[in-house]
Amino acid sequence: MIQVVLWLIAFAAILFLTFKRWDSVSPALDRVLPSLLKSRGDNRTLWGLSLAILGATVLVRPVDILLTVVLAVIIGLVGWKLASWAMNKVDLH
Repeated sequence: MIQVVLWLIAFAAILFLTFKRWDSVSPALDRVLPSLLKSRGDNRTLWGLSLAILGATVLVRPVDILLTVVLAVIIGLVGWKLASWAMNKVDLH
């Protein structure tokens, strides 16, 4: 129960700060994100909620996030190697 309360408090705080400081958050997101995901128009709600969910989860359960990222990287590397191996086996001529 305490984790839920802490998560909700962190979520609310991050969401509030994201909305309050959107003028400095938006350019930072635009520098980090690829051109397809850059904020055009008013995506404040979408990006604010996304950042609040990720931030609260990282603050409350950092080990779970770390393990998820490690597993995603391992799965991505295995997929990359399998795709590379398959492309080497395919005769394109």
